[in-house]
Amino acid sequence: MTDKTHIQTLQTDLRLLEQDLGYHFQNRFLLQKAMIHSSHAFEQGRQTHKDNETLEFLGDAVLDLTVGHALFRHFPEMREGDLTRLRAALVNERHLARMARDLDLGRYLLLGKGEEVNLGRGKDSILSCAFEAVAGAIFLDGGYEVAAEFVERHFTPWFDDRQQTMFLADAKSSLQELLQEQFNEAPRYVLEGEEGPDHSKTFHVSVRFRAETLGQGSARSKKVAEQEAAAMALKHLAKGQ
Repeated sequence: MTDKTHIQTLQTDLRLLEQDLGYHFQNRFLLQKAMIHSSHAFEQGRQTHKDNETLEFLGDAVLDLTVGHALFRHFPEMREGDLTRLRAALVNERHLARMARDLDLGRYLLLGKGEEVNLGRGKDSILSCAFEAVAGAIFLDGGYEVAAEFVERHFTPWFDDRQQTMFLADAKSSLQELLQEQFNEAPRYVLEGEEGPDHSKTFHVSVRFRAETLGQGSARSKKVAEQEAAAMALKHLAKGQ
């Protein structure tokens, strides 16, 4: 397939991509440019501004702002540090690549021959950059409100999932920060018991603050049990606010 034919095919395919994005471009060239990887532009003898890297740069900033704004609206009581960590979990390379795969962005990319051979359409780095480039293209084509609507549509369904994952993974730190900030004291973790053979034990842990048990957790390792107890404590404290 010649480059000209590939471009013509891409133009047709981009109409399908617009449907998946939920946005129709006034200037579809912006979406096409978002699909041009630097390896393709280089092989075609084009200058670097013909690839998607500047749109990627813009899209990175657009996602930081629009995702941050959406989180601010959806979680008005969440602390600044937790908002920052949640946004980072949503816009990191791995998650953006996953979202790009859901949109099948790899199918639309124009890659150089080397990247094609090296399975570039499946690389997290290339897919995440393409997703950022699409966000930048949408912002240029429709403005902030349109970009914000795109984020609401594609990111909001992930909010609760990423929030749960983040809090469970970092529950002990979050709980300690919260209690230190409010009372200048740290919680205490107590091993309540353990059961099962040595190679497959289950540990039962509680987290206590002053005279109160805030949460309990059970797991195959003490560390995970403590995280579960801390996560329960955070939910308990959030309900009491």
